[in-house]
Amino acid sequence: MVQELLSKDDLTKFNLQQEYDNSDIQSVIDILESELLGLKPVKNRIREIAALLLVDKLRKKLGLVSSSPGLNMSFTGSPGTGKTTVASRMADILYKLGYSRKGHLITVTRDDLVGQYIGHTAPKTREILKKAMGGILFIDEAYYLYKPDNERDYGAEAIEILLQVMENQRDDLVVILAGYKNKMQKFYDSNPGLSSRIANHVDFPDYSAEELVKIGKIMLEEQQYQLTKEAEDVFLEYVKKRMEKPLFANARSIRNALDRARMRQANRIFESVGRVLTKADLVTIVPEDILKSSLFNS
Repeated sequence: MVQELLSKDDLTKFNLQQEYDNSDIQSVIDILESELLGLKPVKNRIREIAALLLVDKLRKKLGLVSSSPGLNMSFTGSPGTGKTTVASRMADILYKLGYSRKGHLITVTRDDLVGQYIGHTAPKTREILKKAMGGILFIDEAYYLYKPDNERDYGAEAIEILLQVMENQRDDLVVILAGYKNKMQKFYDSNPGLSSRIANHVDFPDYSAEELVKIGKIMLEEQQYQLTKEAEDVFLEYVKKRMEKPLFANARSIRNALDRARMRQANRIFESVGRVLTKADLVTIVPEDILKSSLFNS
């Protein structure tokens, strides 16, 4: 059978590189590289998924039988590790390869899907699903949909509707469920129907302190600020301390910390009224702007 298949189609030729170039996937990969520092395992996984989809597309062109690859995904990891950003780029890839009709991303949480009284959940969930059709529905902290200890909770109804759509309209909607890894595993254990519909599991590692400092410098450069060398050393110390505290959210926490540093810098400049300022004064973050954080004074 295999020999017959090959002898029939072995003269059909195609240029894989040309197909890849025509898809313009590389532009999305390049954007992902520029947007996110590190995360090599995640980026490799996205490339693997893109490669599978491209090969599947080529197989269909050659008339080979090919079941549609499962596209629903699970993104696990701490807050601020780039899950939403990667989901957005994944939406672009699916659109460029023709696996998504619109290529848009709808991001929701439990509150967008689950109602507070009988008869409220179904229309809320269906309205969100209607908006997401032709693209990707990204459900953050998806495990909050399931609250088995609360008999009056309507999350189970939202899950049931979601399961029906994932089965009956799987060619027109991709669902990405996201959240902390251990909580997501418990969520899947409690909902085997959902677990069986997830084909791709992608784990997002936490950033190192050094990576977070680099991310912070990129954030500052985008707003035309810079750290002095001494301030960069202090900021690394700040990041290491902050990582040990509760509610740390990787790049999200770094952005918040730098916003506060900019406020302190502005206040420092304001208090120096009467002194002639230079452009360097306006763009430079110095150690004092970071050391005044409560983290160093607690």
